[in-house]
Amino acid sequence: MAALPGRHSSSPKVEIEVGERIVSVSNPDRVYFPARGETKLDLVNYYLSVGDGIVRALRDRPCMLHRFPTGVSGEKVHQKRLPHGAPEWMDTVRVFFPRYKRTADELCVTELAQVIWAVQMSTVEFHPWNSRRPQIEKPDEWRIDLDPMPDCPFDRVRNIADVCWELLDELGIRGFPKTSGGAGLHIYVRIEQEWGFSDVRRAALAFAREVERRAPKDVSTTWWRKDRDPAALFVDYNQNARDHTIASAYSVRGNTDATVSTPFDWDELADIDPRDFTIATVPARYANKGDLTAEIDDVAFRLDQLLDWAARDEKAGEQAPPEPSE
Repeated sequence: MAALPGRHSSSPKVEIEVGERIVSVSNPDRVYFPARGETKLDLVNYYLSVGDGIVRALRDRPCMLHRFPTGVSGEKVHQKRLPHGAPEWMDTVRVFFPRYKRTADELCVTELAQVIWAVQMSTVEFHPWNSRRPQIEKPDEWRIDLDPMPDCPFDRVRNIADVCWELLDELGIRGFPKTSGGAGLHIYVRIEQEWGFSDVRRAALAFAREVERRAPKDVSTTWWRKDRDPAALFVDYNQNARDHTIASAYSVRGNTDATVSTPFDWDELADIDPRDFTIATVPARYANKGDLTAEIDDVAFRLDQLLDWAARDEKAGEQAPPEPSE
C-alpha cells in the first residue's frame, strides 16, 4: 500500500496501490495543512498507516464526507452523496431523508481503497452514521459526546470522562474512548441493533442526566446553548439522533494542525492532550499500540437499564427536549 515507484516525479499525479486497487491521486503536493506543511499525499499516507482502524470505524455505515478542495484553509464542502466520477468498486447505501423527501447514495466503506479514493476527492474528515446497512434505522452504536463550552477547561473534560467510565462500569458496559480531534472527548459503545434512533437518544439523555447528577457543577444537559454555563461540559445526547454524525475514530480533522480523532486507553486519560495527536504523530502510535478499537465489535450491550431511567425521569416530570432536525 504505497506510491508506485517512479510515478511522482514525472507526473502531476501519483498512483497508489491499495490492496488490489490502484488509486490515482492528483495534486499530491498541494499543501492541505499549513501549520507544518503537510500535503494531500501526506494525508493519503496517514490513512494508509491506520488502514484497519479507519475501515473498522467506517465499515458498512452511511458516511458524510467533509471535503476541502484547496486544503483546510479554503472552502469546506459537506457531501452526503458520493462524489461524481466514482469507480464501480465504490460501495454506497441509499438513505432516505423524510424532511426533504429525498434520497442520497452515501459512501459505505468496505475496504481501504475506498477511503483513499475519497481522500483523492479532497475528503479530510469522515463522519459515519451510528447504524449500518442493512438495518439503517437501527443504530448499533451509542455515542457519548463530551462537548466543552468555550470556557470549560480540558481538566474538566477529563474529570467527566472519568465519571462516565465509572458509570459505564456500574452498568456493566465497556466504552471505547477517543479524542474528538478538537477540545472534547468521545466514548463509543456497541449496542444491540434492537432500538430505533429515538430510543437510543432517550437512553443517551438518561445517561447524560445521571452524569449531571453526579457532577452538577460541571455538567449541563440543557438543550439551548444560550442557556448553558459557558464553563460547563455539555454531554451531547443529540449525536445519537438520526443523520447526526461526528468524526470517526482515526478521522483527521479539518484544521491547520491536522489533528486526529484518536482512540486511547482509559489508563491514559489523566495525561491525554488532544493536541498531541496529529497525522505527524498518530502513525507511530498506531504502529506501536495497534488499533485500540480492535475489540469494539466483540460484545454488543443492551440499553434496558438506561431506558428504564428515561421512563423514570419522564414520569418525574423531566421534559424531553425536541428532536433535532435532520
